[in-house]
Amino acid sequence: MPSPDTPHAADFRASPNHGERLRPISSLILHYTGMPTAAAALALLTSAESQVSSHYFVDEDGTILQLVPEARRAWHAGRSFWAGETDLNSASIGIEIVHPGHDDPRPFPDRQIEAVAALCRDICGRQGIASRRVLGHSDIAIGRKIDPGEFFPWKALAEQGVGHYVAPAPIVGGAALEAGASGEQVTELQRALADYGYRIDVSGAYDAASEGVVAAFQRHFRPTLVDGRADSSTIATLRALTEGIGA
Repeated sequence: MPSPDTPHAADFRASPNHGERLRPISSLILHYTGMPTAAAALALLTSAESQVSSHYFVDEDGTILQLVPEARRAWHAGRSFWAGETDLNSASIGIEIVHPGHDDPRPFPDRQIEAVAALCRDICGRQGIASRRVLGHSDIAIGRKIDPGEFFPWKALAEQGVGHYVAPAPIVGGAALEAGASGEQVTELQRALADYGYRIDVSGAYDAASEGVVAAFQRHFRPTLVDGRADSSTIATLRALTEGIGA
């Protein structure tokens, strides 16, 4: 049995679901398990029949288990994209956080988030992962995944030194870019989202795909209202995130 890669892991509970890495590690992907119990989620992630896995598993009491060595490619991201990378399984480390998901959007326990933050700091430090590359599954799998959810405490994680975060701009109402809009403002929005890393066509037309990307952005960075409309709050929050960074 391998030894854990991090001192934060209590044990190694091996999953058979992994393969050879084909890319350097550049990202850290956070998920919720989306299952009623931790035991059911752990059983799924360590079953050969399931064909899914993650590197780490964080229970509600803060206990961390490692399931796949960091040097190996776990199967957690699926069909995905970020900043030109289409094989996020090869290019990332995945953390499954025990939570029932959108069927029961209760708060994540403080001790669990503290454990997640400590684990993330350790991984990012050892692997050289930039803060803006700490992502949710919903960021990299637009329209397919919505975890870890708009109720995930990204702010609390940032306060513990993890992730790229700015305080969301206040929601003030008024006009917004939405389905059917077109023109230079839409082009600028799409380009900013693409530059940040999201998969979006810079077409100048606010189509259903653009709406889905905006909703994903909101779920992570402006979670109070996730509606896929680029209102002034969404645009100001995106602008604050992208100031001073390159494509």
